[in-house]
Amino acid sequence: MSVDMNESKFKHTAITTAIMVLFTMVGTALLAFTYFSTKTPIEASEAEARLTLLNEVLPPSLHDNNLLKDTVEIAAGGLLGNTSKTLAYRARLSEKPAAVVLEAIAPDGYSGEIKLLIAIRHDGSLAGVRVLAHRETPGLGDYIDIAHSDWIKHFDNQSLAKTQDGKALENEAQDEYWKVKKDGGNFDYMAGATITPRAVVKAVHQTLQYFQAHQNELFAAAGEQK
Repeated sequence: MSVDMNESKFKHTAITTAIMVLFTMVGTALLAFTYFSTKTPIEASEAEARLTLLNEVLPPSLHDNNLLKDTVEIAAGGLLGNTSKTLAYRARLSEKPAAVVLEAIAPDGYSGEIKLLIAIRHDGSLAGVRVLAHRETPGLGDYIDIAHSDWIKHFDNQSLAKTQDGKALENEAQDEYWKVKKDGGNFDYMAGATITPRAVVKAVHQTLQYFQAHQNELFAAAGEQK
């Protein structure tokens, strides 16, 4: 009788184990099917969203290559202020360098980091700047966001060498120019919210300096291209 009970327990355990294994296999198969069936649409959606952002700072007329495929990795730190590796998106027109889109961080916003997307033409002038993320005070410091005002468009066509209206900037005048008006510079700010624009202006200025120092290597570096 003891043998029969042991056999019964063994059979019961074996059946239970088999059922659990079967359920595990079915569950794994379903998860795998769900993952692979949604992977492509999700990637396509993410790529579309990324391209929409890039088109906000870089007009499509400035390039004829696939921006998402012509990239180069940039290490964290340095003038761009990024805390992790980022991608530089390289624009080419008729296979010639036309512009580059960089990510930068202004670490000294009023409420913390301000993440920026900055497009710079091959001649060193700004094609566009947008705020990707921030935690600035609603109704006060958030005017840096294009959704709340056109302030960010003041950077359009500016460069280290020239002002927005085309006036040349001497080297010694550049640092002073790239400040908010309260600090003796060129950029407007909202009363009571100086820290936020000051941080953005500084970050954009440093990004232009980074581009000036690394322009040739940015376009020459090996990257994924199509």
